[in-house]
Amino acid sequence: MESVPFQITASGDTALVIEFGDLIDRTLSDRVLNANTVISHASLNGIVELVPTFRSLMVHYDPLTITASDLIAELTPLIDVDCDSGGGARHWKIPTCYEGDKAPDLENVAQRTGLTQDVVVNTHINQLYHVYMIGFLPGYPYMGDLPEELQLPRREAPRLRVPAGSIAIATTMTAIYPIKSPGGWHLIGTTPVSIFDSRFDNPAVFSPGDAVTFVPVSTHEFHKIELAVAAGDYALSSAEHKS
Repeated sequence: MESVPFQITASGDTALVIEFGDLIDRTLSDRVLNANTVISHASLNGIVELVPTFRSLMVHYDPLTITASDLIAELTPLIDVDCDSGGGARHWKIPTCYEGDKAPDLENVAQRTGLTQDVVVNTHINQLYHVYMIGFLPGYPYMGDLPEELQLPRREAPRLRVPAGSIAIATTMTAIYPIKSPGGWHLIGTTPVSIFDSRFDNPAVFSPGDAVTFVPVSTHEFHKIELAVAAGDYALSSAEHKS
Protein backbone atom coordinates (compact mmCIF):
# COMPACT_ATOMS: atom_id res chain seq x y z
CA MET A 1 0.00 0.00 0.00
CA GLU A 2 1.30 3.47 -0.88
CA SER A 3 2.37 5.40 2.18
CA VAL A 4 0.10 8.38 2.88
CA PRO A 5 0.01 10.86 5.75
CA PHE A 6 -1.73 9.92 8.97
CA GLN A 7 -1.79 11.32 12.48
CA ILE A 8 -2.06 9.59 15.86
CA THR A 9 -3.60 11.68 18.64
CA ALA A 10 -4.67 10.97 22.20
CA SER A 11 -8.35 10.75 23.13
CA GLY A 12 -8.31 10.91 26.90
CA ASP A 13 -5.90 8.62 28.74
CA THR A 14 -7.23 5.28 27.47
CA ALA A 15 -7.54 5.72 23.71
CA LEU A 16 -5.61 6.81 20.64
CA VAL A 17 -7.10 7.97 17.33
CA ILE A 18 -5.37 7.21 14.04
CA GLU A 19 -6.63 9.87 11.63
CA PHE A 20 -6.34 9.39 7.85
CA GLY A 21 -8.26 12.41 6.57
CA ASP A 22 -11.39 14.49 6.95
CA LEU A 23 -13.72 13.19 4.20
CA ILE A 24 -16.35 10.51 3.74
CA ASP A 25 -14.48 8.68 1.03
CA ARG A 26 -14.08 5.03 0.01
CA THR A 27 -10.30 5.37 -0.23
CA LEU A 28 -10.11 6.65 3.35
CA SER A 29 -12.53 3.96 4.47
CA ASP A 30 -10.35 1.28 2.88
CA ARG A 31 -7.32 2.64 4.75
CA VAL A 32 -9.22 2.61 8.05
CA LEU A 33 -10.40 -0.96 7.49
CA ASN A 34 -6.92 -2.04 6.39
CA ALA A 35 -5.39 -0.63 9.58
CA ASN A 36 -8.15 -2.23 11.65
CA THR A 37 -7.37 -5.65 10.16
CA VAL A 38 -3.58 -5.38 10.46
CA ILE A 39 -3.67 -4.14 14.06
CA SER A 40 -6.25 -6.79 15.03
CA HIS A 41 -4.04 -9.54 13.63
CA ALA A 42 -0.97 -8.12 15.38
CA SER A 43 -2.52 -8.86 18.81
CA LEU A 44 -0.62 -6.04 20.49
CA ASN A 45 -0.42 -6.19 24.24
CA GLY A 46 -2.78 -3.79 26.03
CA ILE A 47 -5.28 -3.10 23.24
CA VAL A 48 -8.85 -3.43 24.48
CA GLU A 49 -10.94 -2.53 21.42
CA LEU A 50 -10.67 -1.09 17.90
CA VAL A 51 -13.43 1.17 16.59
CA PRO A 52 -13.35 2.09 12.86
CA THR A 53 -15.12 5.27 11.73
CA PHE A 54 -15.49 7.12 8.42
CA ARG A 55 -11.99 8.59 8.50
CA SER A 56 -10.20 7.25 11.58
CA LEU A 57 -9.54 4.26 13.79
CA MET A 58 -9.93 4.59 17.56
CA VAL A 59 -7.66 2.31 19.57
CA HIS A 60 -8.81 1.73 23.15
CA TYR A 61 -6.05 0.47 25.41
CA ASP A 62 -5.28 -0.36 29.05
CA PRO A 63 -2.86 2.31 30.37
CA LEU A 64 -1.81 -0.04 33.17
CA THR A 65 -0.53 -2.48 30.56
CA ILE A 66 1.07 -0.15 28.01
CA THR A 67 1.81 3.56 27.80
CA ALA A 68 0.50 5.76 25.02
CA SER A 69 4.00 6.47 23.72
CA ASP A 70 4.93 2.78 23.61
CA LEU A 71 1.67 1.92 21.88
CA ILE A 72 2.19 4.64 19.28
CA ALA A 73 5.65 3.23 18.61
CA GLU A 74 4.13 -0.22 18.02
CA LEU A 75 1.22 1.04 15.92
CA THR A 76 3.15 3.33 13.58
CA PRO A 77 4.98 0.67 11.51
CA LEU A 78 1.76 -1.34 11.13
CA ILE A 79 -0.39 1.38 9.62
CA ASP A 80 1.08 1.22 6.11
CA VAL A 81 1.23 -2.57 5.99
CA ASP A 82 -0.99 -3.78 3.15
CA CYS A 83 -3.46 -6.59 3.74
CA ASP A 84 -6.76 -7.97 2.52
CA SER A 85 -9.01 -5.59 4.46
CA GLY A 86 -12.06 -7.25 2.90
CA GLY A 87 -11.35 -10.53 4.65
CA GLY A 88 -14.44 -11.59 6.58
CA ALA A 89 -16.65 -8.94 4.97
CA ARG A 90 -20.13 -10.07 3.93
CA HIS A 91 -22.60 -9.07 1.22
CA TRP A 92 -26.04 -8.89 2.82
CA LYS A 93 -29.37 -8.91 0.97
CA ILE A 94 -32.01 -7.06 2.96
CA PRO A 95 -35.71 -7.63 2.14
CA THR A 96 -37.39 -4.22 2.07
CA CYS A 97 -40.98 -3.11 1.62
CA TYR A 98 -41.34 0.22 -0.17
CA GLU A 99 -45.16 0.29 -0.01
CA GLY A 100 -47.78 2.25 1.95
CA ASP A 101 -47.10 2.90 5.61
CA LYS A 102 -43.77 1.07 5.32
CA ALA A 103 -42.46 4.02 3.26
CA PRO A 104 -43.88 7.16 4.89
CA ASP A 105 -41.52 9.62 3.15
CA LEU A 106 -41.35 7.99 -0.27
CA GLU A 107 -43.86 10.34 -1.89
CA ASN A 108 -42.13 13.41 -0.48
CA VAL A 109 -38.71 12.16 -1.58
CA ALA A 110 -40.08 11.60 -5.07
CA GLN A 111 -41.48 15.14 -5.19
CA ARG A 112 -38.28 16.74 -3.90
CA THR A 113 -36.01 14.82 -6.26
CA GLY A 114 -38.30 15.25 -9.28
CA LEU A 115 -38.51 11.46 -9.74
CA THR A 116 -41.43 9.07 -9.66
CA GLN A 117 -41.78 6.83 -6.64
CA ASP A 118 -40.92 3.79 -8.78
CA VAL A 119 -37.72 5.46 -9.97
CA VAL A 120 -36.75 6.35 -6.39
CA VAL A 121 -37.19 2.71 -5.36
CA ASN A 122 -35.39 1.32 -8.40
CA THR A 123 -32.51 3.74 -7.92
CA HIS A 124 -32.20 2.77 -4.26
CA ILE A 125 -32.23 -0.99 -4.89
CA ASN A 126 -29.83 -0.91 -7.84
CA GLN A 127 -26.88 0.21 -5.73
CA LEU A 128 -24.35 -1.90 -3.81
CA TYR A 129 -23.84 -0.07 -0.51
CA HIS A 130 -20.64 -0.01 1.53
CA VAL A 131 -20.89 -0.08 5.34
CA TYR A 132 -18.57 2.73 6.39
CA MET A 133 -19.11 2.49 10.13
CA ILE A 134 -21.48 1.50 12.92
CA GLY A 135 -22.68 4.30 15.18
CA PHE A 136 -25.41 6.60 16.56
CA LEU A 137 -27.36 3.54 17.79
CA PRO A 138 -26.15 0.00 18.53
CA GLY A 139 -25.80 -1.75 15.16
CA TYR A 140 -26.79 1.34 13.11
CA PRO A 141 -24.97 1.07 9.75
CA TYR A 142 -23.89 4.20 7.91
CA MET A 143 -23.91 3.04 4.28
CA GLY A 144 -22.84 4.77 1.10
CA ASP A 145 -22.74 5.86 -1.44
CA LEU A 146 -26.29 6.95 -2.14
CA PRO A 147 -26.86 7.75 -5.85
CA GLU A 148 -26.63 11.49 -6.46
CA GLU A 149 -30.21 11.78 -7.70
CA LEU A 150 -31.51 10.63 -4.27
CA GLN A 151 -29.34 12.89 -2.13
CA LEU A 152 -31.34 15.21 0.12
CA PRO A 153 -30.54 17.05 3.35
CA ARG A 154 -31.97 15.69 6.59
CA ARG A 155 -35.56 16.48 7.49
CA GLU A 156 -36.07 19.93 8.97
CA ALA A 157 -38.22 18.41 11.75
CA PRO A 158 -36.82 15.09 13.06
CA ARG A 159 -39.26 12.44 14.22
CA LEU A 160 -39.37 11.55 17.90
CA ARG A 161 -40.02 7.87 17.12
CA VAL A 162 -38.71 6.03 14.07
CA PRO A 163 -39.76 2.35 14.02
CA ALA A 164 -37.10 -0.34 14.11
CA GLY A 165 -36.34 -1.66 10.64
CA SER A 166 -36.94 1.68 8.90
CA ILE A 167 -34.81 2.22 5.80
CA ALA A 168 -33.68 5.83 5.62
CA ILE A 169 -31.71 8.18 3.38
CA ALA A 170 -30.01 11.55 3.97
CA THR A 171 -27.14 13.36 2.28
CA THR A 172 -24.90 10.67 0.71
CA MET A 173 -25.93 7.91 3.11
CA THR A 174 -28.58 5.25 3.58
CA ALA A 175 -29.18 3.41 6.85
CA ILE A 176 -31.40 0.99 8.77
CA TYR A 177 -32.72 1.90 12.20
CA PRO A 178 -31.97 -1.15 14.42
CA ILE A 179 -34.26 -0.06 17.26
CA LYS A 180 -37.05 2.45 17.76
CA SER A 181 -35.50 5.87 18.24
CA PRO A 182 -35.65 9.53 17.25
CA GLY A 183 -34.37 10.26 13.76
CA GLY A 184 -34.19 12.95 11.12
CA TRP A 185 -33.63 10.96 7.95
CA HIS A 186 -36.17 10.31 5.18
CA LEU A 187 -37.95 6.95 5.58
CA ILE A 188 -38.46 5.25 2.20
CA GLY A 189 -38.91 1.61 3.24
CA THR A 190 -38.94 -0.94 6.05
CA THR A 191 -37.31 -4.31 6.53
CA PRO A 192 -38.99 -7.04 8.62
CA VAL A 193 -35.66 -8.47 9.78
CA SER A 194 -33.76 -7.45 12.90
CA ILE A 195 -30.22 -6.12 12.44
CA PHE A 196 -29.38 -5.93 16.15
CA ASP A 197 -30.09 -8.41 18.96
CA SER A 198 -28.40 -7.90 22.33
CA ARG A 199 -28.95 -11.57 23.24
CA PHE A 200 -26.20 -12.66 20.84
CA ASP A 201 -22.43 -12.60 21.39
CA ASN A 202 -22.18 -10.55 18.17
CA PRO A 203 -25.42 -8.55 18.40
CA ALA A 204 -24.92 -6.37 15.29
CA VAL A 205 -25.51 -8.00 11.89
CA PHE A 206 -23.29 -5.59 9.95
CA SER A 207 -19.61 -4.76 10.30
CA PRO A 208 -17.61 -1.96 8.66
CA GLY A 209 -16.54 -3.09 5.20
CA ASP A 210 -19.66 -5.18 4.58
CA ALA A 211 -21.77 -4.65 1.46
CA VAL A 212 -25.56 -4.35 1.43
CA THR A 213 -28.20 -4.73 -1.27
CA PHE A 214 -31.87 -3.93 -0.70
CA VAL A 215 -34.30 -6.45 -2.20
CA PRO A 216 -37.88 -5.20 -2.71
CA VAL A 217 -40.75 -7.25 -1.25
CA SER A 218 -44.50 -6.66 -1.24
CA THR A 219 -46.51 -5.89 1.88
CA HIS A 220 -47.75 -9.49 1.81
CA GLU A 221 -44.20 -10.83 1.60
CA PHE A 222 -43.14 -8.41 4.34
CA HIS A 223 -45.68 -9.88 6.78
CA LYS A 224 -44.73 -13.47 5.87
CA ILE A 225 -41.07 -12.73 6.61
CA GLU A 226 -42.07 -10.89 9.78
CA LEU A 227 -43.88 -13.99 11.04
CA ALA A 228 -40.94 -16.23 10.08
CA VAL A 229 -38.54 -13.92 11.94
CA ALA A 230 -40.74 -14.01 15.06
CA ALA A 231 -40.80 -17.82 14.89
CA GLY A 232 -37.04 -18.03 14.43
CA ASP A 233 -37.45 -19.55 10.98
CA TYR A 234 -35.80 -16.84 8.89
CA ALA A 235 -32.14 -16.16 8.21
CA LEU A 236 -30.72 -13.23 6.29
CA SER A 237 -29.01 -14.04 3.02
CA SER A 238 -25.31 -13.24 2.87
CA ALA A 239 -22.17 -14.23 1.00
CA GLU A 240 -18.48 -13.40 1.24
CA HIS A 241 -17.74 -9.97 -0.15
CA LYS A 242 -14.52 -8.78 -1.77
CA SER A 243 -14.27 -5.00 -2.08
